[in-house]
Amino acid sequence: MHRAVPAAIAAVILSLQTVAFSQSRMPTTSTFISKADIQAVLRYTGSEGAATDRQMKVVGMGNYNVAVGVLHRGPTTPATVASGIGHSQVTEIYYVMSGSGTFISGVRVANRREQPADGEIVRIAVGPSFTGSFEGGETRQISAGDVVIIPAGVMHGFTEIKDEITYLSMRTDNDRVLPAGYVHPTLR
Repeated sequence: MHRAVPAAIAAVILSLQTVAFSQSRMPTTSTFISKADIQAVLRYTGSEGAATDRQMKVVGMGNYNVAVGVLHRGPTTPATVASGIGHSQVTEIYYVMSGSGTFISGVRVANRREQPADGEIVRIAVGPSFTGSFEGGETRQISAGDVVIIPAGVMHGFTEIKDEITYLSMRTDNDRVLPAGYVHPTLR
């Protein structure tokens, strides 16, 4: 009987470790997004019409998610009052594929408005987010080949795009607010 107790305790500990491991299990395969996939998503117009920000895939990585979206913006006029968006829980990394624009970022926000929780931008693309007007901020010209890292909570946007800009957004989601396993309808 004394041997059965340690064996039972060991079995319980082993089963708890198995549950904990399975909840934080990393994928066992790589995820690919081809150039053709990116172009297909950029051309996509679904029932909601064309959108600037299209999430392509969200991959569950155990204790966090990683997502990749593609964004395209056409020409804008110089903003008299610069506005932008910030993501409360998701960090973004932009890689500019083509074009250029004047990028602005900062943490001082006027007229802050939370984005609707049921909107596509919150549910699928970037999680809880807010918009507003910049109070100050740092501007920088970005163009093809540039990379920008935008921490969670930092508002960002463009004050001017002369022709167009297309960029990938890699998103780290430590709080798992994005839907792991999401695949854009064009890529299914």
